[in-house]
Amino acid sequence: MIMGKKRIHKFYMNNKYIVLDVNSGSVHVVDKIVYDILEYYETETLDYILSKFTSEYGKKAVIDVYEEITKLKEQGLLYAPEQNLVGLSYNKDNVVKALCLHVAHDCNLKCDYCFAAQGNFKGDRSLMSLETGKRALEFLVENSGNRRNLEVDFFGGEPLMNFQVVKDLVEYGRDLEKKYNKRFRFTITTNGVLLDEDKMDFINENMENIVMSIDGRKEINDNMRKTITGKGSYDIILPKFKAMAEKRKDKDYYIRGTFTNRNIDFSKDIMDFYENGFKSVSVEPVVTSEKEEYALREEHLNRVLEEYEKFSREYINIKKRDKDFNFFHFMIDLTQGPCIIKRTVGCGAGSEYLAITPEGDLYPCHQFVGEKEFNLGNIFEGIKNNTLRKEFKEANIFNKEECNQCWARYYCSGGCHANAYYSNSDLMKPYKLGCEMEKKRIECAISILANLGD
Repeated sequence: MIMGKKRIHKFYMNNKYIVLDVNSGSVHVVDKIVYDILEYYETETLDYILSKFTSEYGKKAVIDVYEEITKLKEQGLLYAPEQNLVGLSYNKDNVVKALCLHVAHDCNLKCDYCFAAQGNFKGDRSLMSLETGKRALEFLVENSGNRRNLEVDFFGGEPLMNFQVVKDLVEYGRDLEKKYNKRFRFTITTNGVLLDEDKMDFINENMENIVMSIDGRKEINDNMRKTITGKGSYDIILPKFKAMAEKRKDKDYYIRGTFTNRNIDFSKDIMDFYENGFKSVSVEPVVTSEKEEYALREEHLNRVLEEYEKFSREYINIKKRDKDFNFFHFMIDLTQGPCIIKRTVGCGAGSEYLAITPEGDLYPCHQFVGEKEFNLGNIFEGIKNNTLRKEFKEANIFNKEECNQCWARYYCSGGCHANAYYSNSDLMKPYKLGCEMEKKRIECAISILANLGD
């Protein structure tokens, strides 16, 4: 265990004093006296603490709090010891549970910030053949071990440009389910331009989830997400997304936006979604080179963090009257699931989760597609670059120096591998701005639960 590693994190937000025990995951909403004494509990004597706080709180109150903290420590709910998982064995059998299936490397929008280079991922525009798609599903089944539930996300570019193949692959997946006793959970990510009644009905009947991409307010969306002719896409896709969300009823969907330095006031975009009737919302920070004009940089960080905190106050008010509204980044699990090993490795990119191009090439995730040095192999011959796969498997919080010291490590699981690579050219060095945003989102999420529990 590294000396000096922080074992509790405390913060004040939304009128709550909150203490998180890093290693046990216990969260405590406390009075100010507890919050103050915890600042000195591990480093100072009771006599020192009495000399500092007796005049403010009274001797008996200080002693009572000190003893209560000691009791919680003995119960493993405060200052819990670090779990010794250095050298952990993660996915030793190389089980694959999820695929991002790039059925179309082509797109009918040209978004300024697109990491996929307007759909072609730095290569030729192409559509996945039915034969390649079938082989991809077979690859997943063959590499899934004893796991029954498998996930497939139809992705692009724009997957609706190859929708007949999508439909045929869903049908083939149902055949594989019966043959191998598996269950596919299909999802699709779309910009909505080609959505029509028939596609909506098929998606609603066959997809466990749909992610609908639109960036928020009309002026924000149309500034970044343009049609091939250079016009804004908001008026084209918003009515279709509203119709799709209405069809979903109690089924899962997400309306998903991206914020850049042009809309750091992204809470207005979240509210635009909500006011248009969308109940499941995600707005993500842009991932791009700092050289891009619209990129998020160090100079924007404080404003971004303030915006998260500002929206957390509004979110509490909304949730009190509308429990069905959910903002993805303010959803948090405080029940200790998933298992501790999974909490150290994150999304499983490059190991449990893989992306497949229209030609059948394998990459660690969709954000690495087109980067030739990250090619893992192909679905016809299997994974050949086992060294790279091992690097991704070992990119966990115990092997990343910054993560090892961070109070949020068991919630962010080391952050996004692609963010780390594109910001630092190093899988083991987390994206600094992303880390700060994630920590603020965690604090907001916990403070929201503390207030909604009143």
